[in-house]
Amino acid sequence: MTVSLLAVAVAACGGGSAGSGSGGGNSGAPGGTSPVVVAPPPSQRGTLVGGPTAVAAYDAQALKQLLDSAQSGASSITSTPLCAVSTYTLRYRTIGSAGEDTDASTALMLPSGADPACTGPRPVLLYAHGTSPLKSYDMSKLDGTEARLIAAIFAAQGYIVVAPNYAGYAGSSLGYHAYLDAEQQSADMVDGLRAARAAFSAVGASASARLYVTGYSQGGYVALATQRAMQTRHAAEFTVTAAAGLSGPYALLKFGDAMFGGAPTHGATAFLPMLVNAGQHAGARLYASPGEMYEAPYAFGVEDILPGTLSLGDLASLGKLPASALFALDSMPQADGSKAYFNDGNLVRTSYRDAYTADLRARPCDASGTAAADALACAPQHPLRLWLQKNDLRNYAPAAPLLLCGGDADPLVPYYNTSAAADHFRARNPGGTLHVVNLDATPSLFGDDYSQPKLGFLAAKTAVRANAAVSGGSGDAAVRDAYHAGLVAPFCLRAARDFFRAR
Repeated sequence: MTVSLLAVAVAACGGGSAGSGSGGGNSGAPGGTSPVVVAPPPSQRGTLVGGPTAVAAYDAQALKQLLDSAQSGASSITSTPLCAVSTYTLRYRTIGSAGEDTDASTALMLPSGADPACTGPRPVLLYAHGTSPLKSYDMSKLDGTEARLIAAIFAAQGYIVVAPNYAGYAGSSLGYHAYLDAEQQSADMVDGLRAARAAFSAVGASASARLYVTGYSQGGYVALATQRAMQTRHAAEFTVTAAAGLSGPYALLKFGDAMFGGAPTHGATAFLPMLVNAGQHAGARLYASPGEMYEAPYAFGVEDILPGTLSLGDLASLGKLPASALFALDSMPQADGSKAYFNDGNLVRTSYRDAYTADLRARPCDASGTAAADALACAPQHPLRLWLQKNDLRNYAPAAPLLLCGGDADPLVPYYNTSAAADHFRARNPGGTLHVVNLDATPSLFGDDYSQPKLGFLAAKTAVRANAAVSGGSGDAAVRDAYHAGLVAPFCLRAARDFFRAR
């Protein structure tokens, strides 16, 4: 096993790009011009805009060759394809964060072939993708690593895959992306599935009654938000057979409190502006003007900068976003190991952070243990904490069987998101089916349904360390850099497939 094999990575919660975007600071922000919101009639949401367009087709052998040519040995992780896979794209009507009418697109991956896994009515997998910095991101194109991985792990094993690109991506007319806005993102996913169902007959798809929902990183969060919406709002329309959240930031208020409390994570200088911009478009009024939150070098143009056309590295080199300095060098408190996120040229003004941490001290949240069911039974007053609380997913009890998977050394999306969500779900629904997989836990040879993903993950980490040593690098640094996307992603996706096959 080599590092190239391991790089079958999902595009995870990371990135950065400079989009021109529309709406900017005038979308729901105090002091700006309130946007004119034109909501689509409910009957038009999820309707097709035009017909499905064929993108590519691969027989099983060609797909295997595509996998292994892109990343040596990839098919040994994903499993050898059993089915041919055809991909389509289709456009549909949905809403933005303010409830405005907009459009988005979804990828549709169809299995076919003589193998029994590829014939007859097939289960449907609704997949939510990870964060991309690029507005051109499109899950229908298998030259992308995440799309290729999902096609191999699911579509080539007999699942009809519906993978929305999200509003704001892949030619969508929406000038921003509703990052971690649970209401909008779940509506977008539901509308994408509605549109795909309407197109099934046109592309010859035969769907069974089984519906699975999953996603990785940002997509893990979106998958659970979607399962919640289907359970609480659309129960007459959708029945989820099982769901899987993979390395997602479900405990969003806890995540934000940890970040502002002194422990930011890698990529925060990109994720925070995306999250805040979504809140502004939704009318959360997280600031009166960008200069209230952001330092002068970044305040002008920071809104709607992501997703766009530039990488986070390019944005940093152009001085549009700092690479890692979220807070000022002398801003306190600072957690051990967080030095890289405190420096000159920081993104967030100390006055904004101080107001946040003052509210955090006065109104702590996040009960744990036996009180986990009431983790959000608190009353923050800072507008950003209120937005995070609103979008925290620890506020319902999943009725469908649920898998949560991640790794407890994740430097991007800390594992406490998984453990805190699991504690809450167990407390709210003690009799529910909940499997929690920590890939970094020691695998058991007896009674461990997920020993194979854990063993594969352990072997993958060992290979990364060995390759780093050969090149004279740091094994710890190599594992840290590859951890979230390159190491955890494929093995959590395999765990999800194993979980779904048992249901």
